[in-house]
Amino acid sequence: MTDLYQSQRAMRQMRKAAMQRGVIAVLDVGTTKIACLILRFDGPDQFRSDDGVGPMAGQSQFRVIGAATTRSRGIRFGEIDGVQEAERAIRTVVQSAQKAAGQRVDHVIACFSGAGPRSYGLAGEQRLADNVVTEQDIARVLASCDMPDLGEGREVLHAQPVNFQLDNRSGLADPRGQIGHNLSVDMHLLSVERAAVECVLHCLKRCDLEVAGIASSAYVAGLAALVEDEQELGAACVDLGGGATGLSIFMKKHMIYADTVRMGGDLVSRDIAMGLEIPLAMAERIKTFHGGVHATGMDDREMIELTADTGDWEKDRRRISRTELIGIMRPRVEEILEEVRARLDVAGFEHLPSQQIVLTGGGSLIPGIDGLAARILGQRVRLGRPLRVQGLPQAAAGATFASAVGLCLFAAHPQDEWWDFEVPPERYPARSLRRAFRWFRDNW
Repeated sequence: MTDLYQSQRAMRQMRKAAMQRGVIAVLDVGTTKIACLILRFDGPDQFRSDDGVGPMAGQSQFRVIGAATTRSRGIRFGEIDGVQEAERAIRTVVQSAQKAAGQRVDHVIACFSGAGPRSYGLAGEQRLADNVVTEQDIARVLASCDMPDLGEGREVLHAQPVNFQLDNRSGLADPRGQIGHNLSVDMHLLSVERAAVECVLHCLKRCDLEVAGIASSAYVAGLAALVEDEQELGAACVDLGGGATGLSIFMKKHMIYADTVRMGGDLVSRDIAMGLEIPLAMAERIKTFHGGVHATGMDDREMIELTADTGDWEKDRRRISRTELIGIMRPRVEEILEEVRARLDVAGFEHLPSQQIVLTGGGSLIPGIDGLAARILGQRVRLGRPLRVQGLPQAAAGATFASAVGLCLFAAHPQDEWWDFEVPPERYPARSLRRAFRWFRDNW
């Protein structure tokens, strides 16, 4: 199986089959941690037949029956660079989640950050054979979109129709069954580097797991952290992760742009470790318990103990003020947010009617980061927490689990994508899908 269109259709069928059996796992492959949640579904009779989007957690008929996390190994900037180490970490977290659930899981839906995502806006138009829009008409109009030149070694991860226009009526989410003559579509296409995707798939295959879907962390974090009105009116989700910062923009409940900044909380920890000459693990602990980005007069008097085991008494027993720690952290956090601002400007975010920005991910837990982000990104900034889903442990309800919770929503209610429609081979775009889209080439 070498054609992406066919392999994505196969993954969709695997997802439906796993849901009918009642259990599926979701896996968030991050730079700092790998999280696994096991979902139990109520049964196929409970599902919405149209497989439409269900952005609110209350519309998802599932519950979490097992959860586990482990420290990431072999992953940098949201991409796998050590397959054996990553495989051991994935095996560990999946086995722990299965133990908590008391059930074995064979199918998994995974998400990852990094891989250099690029967004494209495509448009297509088709005259209807009959006056009533059918599923075949939608397949034909999607196939009429001109494929961009993705570049060497890149694959398509998401290809979602975000707007339909029937004659003079625009803004249609689902035109099926409506009457008209000319059907047009606007589609958002997200491409990523082939090698990064193949590494994830290869790693999951070595763990004896069947891949029932794959998604971008920036996309699923937006599904979890943005409320329904924000997805409808227009908002950006900034997922401040450990190795990469994901950025996604939503409009009319669809993702219309996604990108990744190859900087995250790990760089802040490294700055602390180098600036204070302490081990990286201690730097991470100090950042978590004492970190911040706004210094006050009280912070000069708040002293932080630095302990080490080098044998040098003066170096092993030091004290620094919280002001010094903030002085190390703030420049790096500002650099990350300024890079996010540059990506938002390139995407034309200022032209959206609502310019709400939601911060989520582990980096959003730094005290005062919302005020700093409001100064750099714009005034409408809030901290986002993932929607509550049934059975989610309290330990997994924080911002660090936004991608994992969003992946649950993506599994239960995926939005329509290109491969959900029967596109006839002769209607493929001029740049052949068989040539331009290849996943599973070496893994299937």
